[in-house]
Amino acid sequence: MQKYTIIVAGGAGTRMNNAVPKQFMELNGKPVLMHTIEKFYKVFPDIRILVVLAEELFEEWKQLCTKYNFAIGHHWVRGGETRFNSVKNGLEFIPENCIVGIHDAARPLVSKETILRTFEIAEKLGNAIPCIPITESIREKNGLENKAVDRNQFVIIQTPQCFQSSLLKKAFLQSYNDAFTDDASVLEAMGEKINLVEGNKENIKITTPQDLFIAEALIERRLF
Repeated sequence: MQKYTIIVAGGAGTRMNNAVPKQFMELNGKPVLMHTIEKFYKVFPDIRILVVLAEELFEEWKQLCTKYNFAIGHHWVRGGETRFNSVKNGLEFIPENCIVGIHDAARPLVSKETILRTFEIAEKLGNAIPCIPITESIREKNGLENKAVDRNQFVIIQTPQCFQSSLLKKAFLQSYNDAFTDDASVLEAMGEKINLVEGNKENIKITTPQDLFIAEALIERRLF
């Protein structure tokens, strides 16, 4: 099946305390978003890549592609007010009967194995969502009360979240709900079973300056 990826890069990155959107910040010599696009291209050279950006960032991204001689082919899609709307806009350009992976632009350290695993399982089972175990102790808060819970009953969810496109396009016909925290939750609301697969712990989402520092260290020390 033909493979597509929608890379969601619509956020302003306000937690970075930087005028530059986090997906455009430089990581090991080039913008974060370029690293992310390259990851998918290196695994699947024939993959079709859509980047969802806020419309006001189109010109800046064009200039960055020129500055860094970035030549990997991809299409730009106008972002929406929410992640849900941004993905929905991207899905308008995705055909039926293909596999589509939805990925955060700010996750440039996704591994080849995670990409392969999610696309392969999604093609077989309809969807595949990468996750990693929780290693810290966790507690559940309820108002002023809290209690310890078994961390083995929980996992941390990552991207790319991969789906057979016909299922995902149908799911995104639903009206937006605050319970839609990711793409899997949209499909789940339609009654579909979600299939969890192994992710990679380095696949952090760059949200704060500390995250960018960690990503830089992982790349420089060849730990990723």
